[in-house]
Amino acid sequence: MADLELVRSQPDGYCRSLSKGEYPDLCDRDDDGRPRRTGTVWTASAHIITAVIGSGVLSLAWSMAQLGWIAGPIVMLSFAIVTYFTSLLLADCYRSPDSEMGKRNYTYMDAVRANLGGLQIAVCGVVQYSNLVGTAIGYTITSSISMVAIKRSNCFHKHGKDASCHVSNNPYMILFGLIQIVLSQIPDFSKLWWLSIVAAVMSISYSCIGLGLGVVKATDPGHSYGTLDGVSLGDVGASRKVWRVFQALGDVAFAYAFSLVLIEIQDTIKSPPPENRTMKKATLLGVCTTTVFYMLCGCLGYAAFGNDAPGNLLTGFGFYNPYWLIDIANVCIVVHLVGAYQADVGPCEALYRERYCVPLPGFL
Repeated sequence: MADLELVRSQPDGYCRSLSKGEYPDLCDRDDDGRPRRTGTVWTASAHIITAVIGSGVLSLAWSMAQLGWIAGPIVMLSFAIVTYFTSLLLADCYRSPDSEMGKRNYTYMDAVRANLGGLQIAVCGVVQYSNLVGTAIGYTITSSISMVAIKRSNCFHKHGKDASCHVSNNPYMILFGLIQIVLSQIPDFSKLWWLSIVAAVMSISYSCIGLGLGVVKATDPGHSYGTLDGVSLGDVGASRKVWRVFQALGDVAFAYAFSLVLIEIQDTIKSPPPENRTMKKATLLGVCTTTVFYMLCGCLGYAAFGNDAPGNLLTGFGFYNPYWLIDIANVCIVVHLVGAYQADVGPCEALYRERYCVPLPGFL
């Protein structure tokens, strides 16, 4: 272990200069004896953007419609600040008791166990895995809705907007599940960095498409651009207004959530420099990128549709044309959710492998 610590403390080029006879295989191992991690600020940022920017970005126009022009942007900025601050604190929990040289905590639950202990381990475990399973179910449903939206968009283009164009979601949910079964055979989350980069590009792509369509519609004259306080009490009633406001707050909060997979993302980062420093830079980049897209998509989508903003700009058929661009955006959503699903269920799969899988002799 002393030799591992020696190698870890040196610059990256130091390993290559060592004699293989004196230090066999040390260059391929980290201080904990596991295969050397290779993650950087950019790959960690890609994981964060993949986990954070989901298809929920397309529902922010609806959230803005419930909150209005004053409260809407304030709420999004507030959640961005809270997410960034709490992520900085959590990044220092990857190693303990020292945040740079302490023992590694490989998962969120390991960090809870090392820093809190007791009953809070069970409570946080229930909260984390329930949240991740619920998110995975949501991703499966949303991806099937996007695939169905492609068929319906083509149907509307061919038969007109008044056609029924009913398509079942079930085959597409099954297809999404089969894809995830294949990808789940890759046991090391760090080896899926390429999928996170592709997914991050896809999320930015469909966000830009939604943004562009919103800009075009917002410039059309003769429609409402929304109000300062959002949907009025006279339109929906006091009880529904309160319910919708809280639903909008929940949508924005959920759109920023990635703390439950932050430790797992940090466990892919190479060292030196210390992982917490790299993770803090990646968090800043990821949260800033996310906030810019959220503000643009939410505000421009609200300006485009006013208080009648749909729940999803691309699958709720706020736009019908150009249909081919809508199809491309929905394909991007599906590809992104394939990667986001892996990022979110990674901790669940790791727990299952650790608790219930017994390796066969001669197999990894």
